[in-house]
Amino acid sequence: MTTKNIVSYGLLLFIPIAIVAERLEWGALTVFGLSAVAILPLAIWLSTATEELALVTGPTIGGLVNAVFGNATELIIALVALKSGLIDIVKASITGSILANTLLVLGLSMFVGGLRYKEQTFNQKVAGINGSTMGLAVTAVLIPALVINTSNIVEPGVIRQLSVVVAVVMIAVYALTLLFSLKTHSYLYDVGVSDHPHGEGESEDKPNLWLWVGVLLLATLGVAVMSEIFVGAVEEAAESLGLTPLFTGVILLPLVGGAAEYVTAVRMATKDNMDLAVSVAMGSSLLVALLVAPVLVIVGEIIDQPMDLNFGLFEVVAVAVAVATVNLISQDGRSNWLEGVLLLSTFALLGAAFFFHPV
Repeated sequence: MTTKNIVSYGLLLFIPIAIVAERLEWGALTVFGLSAVAILPLAIWLSTATEELALVTGPTIGGLVNAVFGNATELIIALVALKSGLIDIVKASITGSILANTLLVLGLSMFVGGLRYKEQTFNQKVAGINGSTMGLAVTAVLIPALVINTSNIVEPGVIRQLSVVVAVVMIAVYALTLLFSLKTHSYLYDVGVSDHPHGEGESEDKPNLWLWVGVLLLATLGVAVMSEIFVGAVEEAAESLGLTPLFTGVILLPLVGGAAEYVTAVRMATKDNMDLAVSVAMGSSLLVALLVAPVLVIVGEIIDQPMDLNFGLFEVVAVAVAVATVNLISQDGRSNWLEGVLLLSTFALLGAAFFFHPV
């Protein structure tokens, strides 16, 4: 049994403890901490199930499964928070997920991988395509802010309508990126196989399809239940810690929701598979920007919890800085531990700025 499995099994104990804590009202901060820890193993099992199913179903269906469930934890937490009316935290969590995936996940991967290998390489073309697509995502979140800041009076309804239009375009672009990566230009994305313990290509060693479908469904259900408890305590817990909704959404929520990406990407980097590490980090950022954010806008309209894409100017600048830094560092298709430090330092500086940013 691997260390990851031992840890993920052990942390499952926090699920019943978190439920008991919430029922017996042990306090918002305690419930918040316990439910956050309980979400981590569920996120890891969710990620593991999608990896195993990809081995059984092949690259096309496996890619779609990863696209749908790869960031399910972040999406579920955001949907629960949206339903609870925590619009500011939801919008901040979108910013935070992009920052965490581009700077923290990729930075950790380059740093840890660089400590083990002097220099690592990855697919420069794919990194360039992902970087260009992230540029579009930055433009999309910048448009509503630009409209507001360049107009004398803008009705909230107009921004909502504009956000829905932008959301539809972003979803269409994400669908086209799936077509590009899984069908028309799939050869560019042949970045290697999962670190599955069994031999490659041996049909008798393929994972059990229904077992992992069951794990996927149970983990998704578990994340949904824990997210209800987590979100129910997050506002009061943040206030007791003296944290603003902005910092809570940008830093705390992505750290919990993105646990699976951290584990997977760093594990790939230590196996000298930076192609997969970069794919996990950049792919997760694209999914959040082009699918999760617009889906939240549309769902918000449906459930009467309207959320627009009018992000604060500082949030837009932070995302633009993150994307520009990653594009600059990844343009040569090579990485080392110092470049990892640069990305992590950028994340730390932005995190400090969000911590001290006035409400």
